[in-house]
Amino acid sequence: MPQHTRDHFLDDTLTGLLRSPKHLPCKYFYDQRGSQLFDAICQTDDYYLTRTETQVMQQYAAEMGNCLGERVMLVEFGSGSSIKTRDLLDHLHDPVAYVPVDISHAHLMESATDIAIDYPEIEILPVCADFTQPFSLPTAKRKPSHNAVYFPGSTIGNFQVDAAQRLLGSIGKMCGRQGGLLIGIDLQKDRDVLERAYNDDEGVTAEFNLNLLHRMRRELDAAIDVSAFEHHAFYNDRQGRIEIYLRSRVDQTIRLDGHQLPVRAGELIHTEYSHKYTVDGFAELAGEVGWTLREVWTDPDSYFAVMHFVIL
Repeated sequence: MPQHTRDHFLDDTLTGLLRSPKHLPCKYFYDQRGSQLFDAICQTDDYYLTRTETQVMQQYAAEMGNCLGERVMLVEFGSGSSIKTRDLLDHLHDPVAYVPVDISHAHLMESATDIAIDYPEIEILPVCADFTQPFSLPTAKRKPSHNAVYFPGSTIGNFQVDAAQRLLGSIGKMCGRQGGLLIGIDLQKDRDVLERAYNDDEGVTAEFNLNLLHRMRRELDAAIDVSAFEHHAFYNDRQGRIEIYLRSRVDQTIRLDGHQLPVRAGELIHTEYSHKYTVDGFAELAGEVGWTLREVWTDPDSYFAVMHFVIL
């Protein structure tokens, strides 16, 4: 890990654990092991999101390609394995370039290499970056007619509503006039369906959550008894979101960079939110920062939506 990346990880971790209530940023889930575990989550029976989004993408990718137009430079936020992206790439019209953006360098480069082999006619320009922070788009060999961001997987739901709106605004500035946004939204639904998705029977989501502590041990030399924590996730009806925590089984102390950080038995360390929206509610949120809704595609059960916005 580069020193500056480690420094950010350490600073964010200390800041979060010194807060009350305690918090660890979910972006640090995604080292190589975390990315592999997330891919495994997507294959579980309980996690409907990827399965349903894939269904929507496969059914409507041709329409989405038409909406994105000719000679687009497609920028994907949180590209991961770029699995769903292939349906979209298959239906783009003379795309100038594909720019996968991901925080996990090893996973990014592995996926970008695979995409480059399978799509030799498209220039692949991977960017290792935290997309919540400013970063520069690479220059393609050909000039694009416009830029469009593909933001799949309902990742926008991991942000508090005001932070989500700020991110949507920054995406608009990056894309510029005539820019496009194709974004996945997890829709509001029955509590039981939601809670099963984040507490899968195989325990993969629990392992994914706990991997954050393993990563702190590996990369920050933190003294943590990972077995003294457990995964805890539930749906908050009032806030319209899944809330995910690490819950301490016992009174204990985390030792990190000279700090002694006590954690009480039963105390929760927040790691992630996953907000669930309605189509109208999200369209209003995006509209307040300059996006105009053009098209919406959903599955038959209305579990998931892919929404297309433009900057006029």
